[in-house]
Amino acid sequence: MPLIWAAISAHGFGHAAQVVPVLNALGGLVPDLRVLLRTTVPASFFVDRLKIPWEISPVQQDVGCIQQGPMTINVEATWHEHHLFHHTWEERLQTEVASMQAVRPDLILADTPYLALAAGHAASIPTVALASFTWDLILSEYQTPPSIDGQAILRSIREAYGQADFALRITPSPTLDCFQRVITIPPIAEPALSARLQLAEFLALTPDERTVLIGFGGIPLTSLPFEAIESLPGYRFIFDGSIPSNSRRFVSIKSLPLSFKTLLASVDMVMTKPGYGTLVEAVALHIPTVYVRRYNFGDEQSLVNYLHRYGKGIELSMDDFMKGRWATTLEKAITLPATTSPPEPQGASEAATTLAPYFKHN
Repeated sequence: MPLIWAAISAHGFGHAAQVVPVLNALGGLVPDLRVLLRTTVPASFFVDRLKIPWEISPVQQDVGCIQQGPMTINVEATWHEHHLFHHTWEERLQTEVASMQAVRPDLILADTPYLALAAGHAASIPTVALASFTWDLILSEYQTPPSIDGQAILRSIREAYGQADFALRITPSPTLDCFQRVITIPPIAEPALSARLQLAEFLALTPDERTVLIGFGGIPLTSLPFEAIESLPGYRFIFDGSIPSNSRRFVSIKSLPLSFKTLLASVDMVMTKPGYGTLVEAVALHIPTVYVRRYNFGDEQSLVNYLHRYGKGIELSMDDFMKGRWATTLEKAITLPATTSPPEPQGASEAATTLAPYFKHN
């Protein structure tokens, strides 16, 4: 039976959210396709999302970044963990090669662990990257501690990426120059259907209330300026985190019978960081987006550019976000004019069409 090995970065859930639609689309083209998920993303993420038979092998694939919440990166700790990861590189590589050879997948797909690409190459198995950024691009933004040879780590990462047969570069993304060959595909997004009426009924909204979904990705946001926002009239805030028990303005996502994706399709606007999944779906849904930037993450500018070209986006500074000075920006967001229609989010189907020939011998 045809088998694909999907190596997935576990830095948040964004990489898994890109891979799953591709695997589902590929399953429609390749009968009896199975997938081995090589990742430490929790298995629960794939339940009800991944439609083809799968099993998970929870082995660390890369480091990503060490976060202090979704907005702050601990640069020193990030470099330290990469140093440790690469100190054991040969052992990790041989483990992956042996595991691949044991199951003999038809294809290695990596979003975007470079270890899997190097191992697939060493195991003589076709290897393809699915990427909206690469980890060398992210790390190159950060100053290296004196005790660590950051340039050597970056060279090792780029060398591993260069061993992929080619990369599927997902729109939008920065330039990816470490691959031998790059095929650019449209955005990957699977927007849900709106349940606006159901949400309004569940929240008992008044006609003048607007709904704002606050979601900063798979790394939890642990605090908000609740006290400052409680006095802001005309809004109900749906938060992916804990809220004060006596709040009148905030509602926890966990208390609602709707998924995050359905909520995104049902609210008046979303507040988020510029991360691939939420931003691209918001653009596809024409949902006004208030974003808080980090200014030190390599794919951020390409996402912001995409939002302003095709969506309705406005920036809220980190200082205003933390101090609860939201009112002016929210009012501007709701009145933003329509922009150019975005490209159809057909990236998953185009990726699947590109990958399907690897399974023709089955």
